[in-house]
Amino acid sequence: MRKALVLMMACMLLLTACSSGTKDKDQVASGGGGEAKEITIWAWDPAFNIAALNIAKEAYNAKHPDVKVNIVEYAQADIIQKLNTGLNSGTTKGLPNIVLIEDYRAQGFLQSYPDSFVDLSGKIKAEDFADYKIGPTSLNGKQYGVPFDSGVAGLYVRKDYVEQAGYKLDDLKDLDWGQYIEIGKQIKAAAGKNMISLDPNDLGILRMMIQSAGSWYLQGDGKTPDLGGNAALKKALELYKEMMEANIVQVNADWSQFIAAINHGDVATVPTGNWITPSVKAEASQSGKWAILPMPKLPDMPDSVHATNLGGSSWYVMNVPGSETAADFMAETFGANVDMYQTLLTKIGAIGTLKAAAQGEAYSQPDEFFGGQQTVNDFAKWTGEIPKVNYGTSTYAIEDILVVEVQNYLNGKNIDQVLSDAQSQAEAQIK
Repeated sequence: MRKALVLMMACMLLLTACSSGTKDKDQVASGGGGEAKEITIWAWDPAFNIAALNIAKEAYNAKHPDVKVNIVEYAQADIIQKLNTGLNSGTTKGLPNIVLIEDYRAQGFLQSYPDSFVDLSGKIKAEDFADYKIGPTSLNGKQYGVPFDSGVAGLYVRKDYVEQAGYKLDDLKDLDWGQYIEIGKQIKAAAGKNMISLDPNDLGILRMMIQSAGSWYLQGDGKTPDLGGNAALKKALELYKEMMEANIVQVNADWSQFIAAINHGDVATVPTGNWITPSVKAEASQSGKWAILPMPKLPDMPDSVHATNLGGSSWYVMNVPGSETAADFMAETFGANVDMYQTLLTKIGAIGTLKAAAQGEAYSQPDEFFGGQQTVNDFAKWTGEIPKVNYGTSTYAIEDILVVEVQNYLNGKNIDQVLSDAQSQAEAQIK
């Protein structure tokens, strides 16, 4: 009996040990008690996002030297493909701990795979960031994304061309798009320069126009197409056609032609996101000839303001082993580190959307290229004025439809029919 009792106790100890080992293994796999000390981050653009990650890594490792941070560069299209493939497969194997996602695409991932991303509501405070960034980074009251760079837009202006037409910079600080077109005609006549360069296949100009009025291609739910009766979109299209017919547009076919138009002095203004600044400054011979003014607003639209956005992205923690360390990394760096944001601005020109960062010294430095203007301070101010909209899941799908219909409109199709047909196509395509 004594031998049987000893054997039974030995078996119980063995079972307990096995059970404990299984539990520890499950904890590690779920990001629990045995939290991994190595994380992997995916992003694109070595000169901007990857550079920002390296700065964040250095700041984090100064306090947490035991954490290994792997930064992997992929093209944005490759990241989208890899995420979709991995998430559709139902396995997290091969997915990163943190991934950068463009704001226009974020809701598509959050709504399709809500359980694949970590709720960061307890790690960061949404109110600490620019209001307009919260729409694309949150879902059902939960904050999933850590807002990163601002796509706040400005009107880049060649002062010499403006002056040749008899205007002063102050004349362009409170414009609507109708007035912008009229000034463009005068500049074309006096200086022989086009007012703007546009790619017919890139409708960023429409995005900026309608967001300035608090409108988007979708209704507030981020799902229902809002094209047929969208007053802001109708006004934006009318102005787009007016620009084209005024002969003040230099048409470009791609990014390189767009940048060439700027650097060669072919255009008088560049209304776009602040990320264009390094490209403008790349032509050193134009130093002192540029200024950055508030964006024009939509005429006859009482809610339109002189602030809007184009582009921007945010960070997301994926629900894979290592998620707690990844969330901590985000909270301590992009989620709160004001000093780090000063470094991001100084070293790579990244304007963040953390409100407290805008009070830092780096944001108030004059830029001699722009005549000593405190350009970043201006951009930070405009960031706080950008209307909040829900980009939803279908920005690019709808623009594929609009690109065709806009050309039909330029070729004579009735604008109400254009918007009605676009609405019908969008409703059929977006479920």
